[in-house]
Amino acid sequence: MTPPTHIDGARVLAWAWSDVPFGHVAADTGEAAIAIHGLALCRYAGESRVYRFSCDAHWTCQQDAIHDSLLEARKQLPGQYRAVPASWHTVA
Repeated sequence: MTPPTHIDGARVLAWAWSDVPFGHVAADTGEAAIAIHGLALCRYAGESRVYRFSCDAHWTCQQDAIHDSLLEARKQLPGQYRAVPASWHTVA
């Protein structure tokens, strides 16, 4: 599933999607863990850093991490999101 052009106000630069979750993140409410189906590398206007957003099945960000570059963001994918290999798509 293709992501929106922006997630949480940041422009999507690259993304990966899997029907089988990449992994799960604990819910803040103590409910069942949230499946992560989308990974998006994004940048806010005026910033040089790249954010890796871990998203649910609706491209809602559930967790993020900040990186210095796109390459670093791809390489430093946490172990919890490696249940399925990420196939990255670059946004033109």
